[in-house]
Formats: sequence, C-alpha cells, structure tokens
Amino acid sequence: MKKLFFVFTALMAFATLTSAQADPVSWNFSAKKISDKVYDVYMTANLQPSWHIYSQTQSKDAIALPTEFNFTQNPLLTFAGKVKEVGKLEKFYDKVLKASANQYSKTVSFVQRVNLKANVKTTLAGMVEYQTCDDKKCLPPKKVPFKIPVG
Repeated sequence: MKKLFFVFTALMAFATLTSAQADPVSWNFSAKKISDKVYDVYMTANLQPSWHIYSQTQSKDAIALPTEFNFTQNPLLTFAGKVKEVGKLEKFYDKVLKASANQYSKTVSFVQRVNLKANVKTTLAGMVEYQTCDDKKCLPPKKVPFKIPVG
C-alpha cells in the first residue's frame, strides 16, 4: 500500500510539473491562394493571456530570442520576399536588465508568400523556433515542425 501511495504521489508531482511547463503558445498553419500559383502561407501563434512571443527583428540591446523560421527546400516552390509579421508589435523595455524587446501578445501571424513553379499540390515544410515569456519568467526556446499544403 505504501508503494502504491508513493507511486501515485510521484505521478501527481510529475503531472503538476509538466502542466506548469505547458507551452502557452498554440500554432495554426494554413495557406491562402492569392492568384494563379501564388499563395500566402500563414503561421499564426495564439498566446495565452500575459504571455508574449518575440519578433523576428530585435534591437541591438535585446536579450530575447527572436522567432525564426527555417524552411525545407522544395523544388516546386520559390519564396517571394521574407516572412512578414501581422499583429500589434509591442516595444518593451526592461529597466532592470536595461534591455529592450520587440514582442507580440495574444496573437501574431507570420506570413510567407510563395510561388508554385507549376500547377501542382505540394507542401511547405519547416520548423519554427521561438521563446515565450511572461512578466515573471521565460520558458526555454521551443521548436515546432510544420507541413502546410499548398496548391
């Protein structure tokens, strides 16, 4: 009986620690046809209240890890420009650390325009690496793989 109690207590402690470190960001990935063979690919971060994610572009004094997208090579796709950010950019300055950060709260969409080389169906695959923080702590950087149907 004591062993069962110990195992139950250990499992509950593990569950509490795991839920405390749960990712406060949920990602949605989609593509929208703009014109013949042209698509906007949306990588949208939805954040829990009081959490934020960092912009791809940070100032020189920033200590935040910028959000970064790495795309898998696909011979059927070409990229039109860089990933754009659509959301309400917040410029944060920490007086204690004397550092600034460009960040988003609630939601932000990262949009990449792609061109298909032919009228075919394919996928845009890759990985997003990002960090989230609230007013008290930052979680370790996380990588999320994605595959988005295009065409």
